[in-house]
Amino acid sequence: MEINKLNPRPDLMENTRESKAYLQFEKLLSELSKRNLPDEVLASINKEIEEINSISVSGSILMKEVKKKQTGILKLVEKDLKLVPKAHYRNMWLAGGLSAIGLPIGVTFGLALGNMAFLGLGLPIGLAIGSAVGAGMDKKAFEEGRQLDVEIKY
Repeated sequence: MEINKLNPRPDLMENTRESKAYLQFEKLLSELSKRNLPDEVLASINKEIEEINSISVSGSILMKEVKKKQTGILKLVEKDLKLVPKAHYRNMWLAGGLSAIGLPIGVTFGLALGNMAFLGLGLPIGLAIGSAVGAGMDKKAFEEGRQLDVEIKY
């Protein structure tokens, strides 16, 4: 069993947000087709592709559905096969480092110095720590062959 193809959409203008989202989805499917995926995962992916192919309208409705299906496929592949796109962990840990590490550090500085204006001082520290941890996890995923050669941008 193999991954179905997306129907070509000549109605999408080049360099629009809709066409970029559609091309990104095509690239994700192309990367997944290079992998040896179990039949259950392939069946789920093909079901999502059929739903996209059945949409007759284009524009924001198509883009919304493509992004929704893309997110669903990425979650499925990450959960079942531990495959992730490029910069996946960096993006996850960036927000986590900012909120879970940066804010407490900023509060500590603010309380220690007696001025809560120093709250913002911890945010860049948490951002840097989160980025570093996420980049390390991305590197590990690449070395283990679990990284897809596609970067997801929303």
